[in-house]
Amino acid sequence: MSVKTNADKVISISVMGEVSAPSMPGLPASPYALSSEGVPFLLPAWGSIVYNVSVGDSAYGWLADCIHPGVSVNVKDAMGNNGLNILSCVGNTAMVMTGNAKGAKGTVTGKSGRFSEQVIIHFDQATRENMAIGDKIVIRAKGVGLQFPDHPSVKLKSCSPELLDALELTTTSDGKLAVPVVGVVPPHLLGAGAGLASEGGSIHIQTADPAAVAAAGLDKLRLGDVVALGEYDSSWGHGYLRGAVGIGVVAQGDSPRAGYGPGLTLLMTSATGGIAPQVSDNVNIKELIRL
Repeated sequence: MSVKTNADKVISISVMGEVSAPSMPGLPASPYALSSEGVPFLLPAWGSIVYNVSVGDSAYGWLADCIHPGVSVNVKDAMGNNGLNILSCVGNTAMVMTGNAKGAKGTVTGKSGRFSEQVIIHFDQATRENMAIGDKIVIRAKGVGLQFPDHPSVKLKSCSPELLDALELTTTSDGKLAVPVVGVVPPHLLGAGAGLASEGGSIHIQTADPAAVAAAGLDKLRLGDVVALGEYDSSWGHGYLRGAVGIGVVAQGDSPRAGYGPGLTLLMTSATGGIAPQVSDNVNIKELIRL
């Protein structure tokens, strides 16, 4: 990689989660949610083992609410789950430790849940068929503390050294970090997640206005696509800031709800515009890290 990092000093540490069960509000409370048009709906949401949605598939069109591609894990203890969520980085390797799929390997592809509740891991479909809710999965977490010595304005979040290598980053003639992306999300389309911490969880592309999504060139997004966040700073928490730029990966699918849509896991951010997005085709982690 042509851009220098401190990856040789970054700690590799074991974290573990269990395959999470899908959850819904307890009855007799209504399990229905409301779409952006005020229509009640009842659809699968985040969590569990999803057999027929994978990284590389479309982020749109599924009968679901923010569906996770592959397998979602968490820890029941809240502080332990914080450790799992914060330390896991996109591109980290994972291994199934229990059950019929014991020994199978996967890759972290994002973080999600309502408030950073789950880590999303890609396993091939044959492995998923042999997995069960409650299976324990160990992640070899590495990436927290990663920095660019020559680009001090750029903060890295939830990004593994392996993914950085695959992105083949360069430096522009004016000293900015050049990052390949499939598109740029304008700030008026960034919704749920604003104001929350940027170390985990997601920031959502709002899709209640399909024409605005299409005008921004974001109507064909795939799960795993790398995108830029325009005029948005996520140094500490997500929020609008003129001149700021972020980079994220599409980690979860679309939603019928207002303020929601494809969820992005942040990879890096610069409050002072130290990132120069380079729009090109097929910048997807399925191909980048060979899922």
